[in-house]
Amino acid sequence: MNIVGVFEMLGADYETVSYGHDPASGLRCIIAVYSTALGPALGGTRFWPFESEDAALRDVLRLAKAMAYKASAAGLDLGGGKAVLIGDPRTMKTPDLLRAYGRTVERLGGAYVTTADVGTTSADMDVIAEATRFVTGTSSGSGDPSPVTAYGVWHGLKAVAEELWGDPSLAGKHVAVQGVGKVGAGVARHLAREGAVLTIADIDADATDVLAREVGAEVAAPTEIASIPCDIFSPCALGAVVNDISIPTMKCRAIAGAANNQLERPEHGKALDDAGILYAPDYVINAGGLINVEDELHGYDRERAHARAAAIGDRLRSVFARSRAAGIPPAAAADALAEERIRTAKRSFS
Repeated sequence: MNIVGVFEMLGADYETVSYGHDPASGLRCIIAVYSTALGPALGGTRFWPFESEDAALRDVLRLAKAMAYKASAAGLDLGGGKAVLIGDPRTMKTPDLLRAYGRTVERLGGAYVTTADVGTTSADMDVIAEATRFVTGTSSGSGDPSPVTAYGVWHGLKAVAEELWGDPSLAGKHVAVQGVGKVGAGVARHLAREGAVLTIADIDADATDVLAREVGAEVAAPTEIASIPCDIFSPCALGAVVNDISIPTMKCRAIAGAANNQLERPEHGKALDDAGILYAPDYVINAGGLINVEDELHGYDRERAHARAAAIGDRLRSVFARSRAAGIPPAAAADALAEERIRTAKRSFS
């Protein structure tokens, strides 16, 4: 991509995009900072074999903006940023590469604070921390954020139930969970304990079968889970599950799950609203992981992090109330809430 194309992609919103390279270790990374108006841009490091550098750039830009909106909507004094390491973590991840990446983060002087994401772990954050001060989610800090993410999603699902049926109880409600990795499995366990009826799906058939026996769930094919009749469809795997093809096939009352970037395009929020499907904006309901690692910046307290994640239910209720009052879809209401805090913070600098 030529430099003109990069600036066109950035638009007027992103503050910085940094490329890091260390030939000795094989490091190739991109760090995007969308905004530091509310505070340092905290976001995960994704290690992935992108098909091209252009694809990596598009992904990191999209994710950095989403992190800014997530932090703002969650009421956190954080900006939004993200990093991608280009390559296959199964074959390329080494301590030398992680330390070289840490040095790249350090050179940004705290504008960006990293944590774990797809392809990286708390153990990787320990190695990165050897080279930079600006890292959270280490094994001696807040650790794996997945349980707190799942806990927050569960509270968000209760807010969805209250919006639809006037009662936050999920007992007897049929929830279809797509993706049963660490977060999706955690969501399913919370729902099972509350007495929800579960259908689950994942590309890992063994993991699906084990969890199904544990929580008493039915199993659906990964290609069918989004279209089965249910009360709530809960995407907890990859993004872009809400799109032109899937929306006409959906037979749910609501969509609420842990996956990032569930809408393939922004206009799909209105399409869901037009279809009579309540949407819990992803970056509001799945903010528990960010809340967890942010708490580490203040000296990690597990109970405090869980209490703040539980408040995700109240934030969703506020989004739904704003949506009703303004006559706009919940996705637009959440965007307005997030943008309002960022704009206010920017004005205070001028």
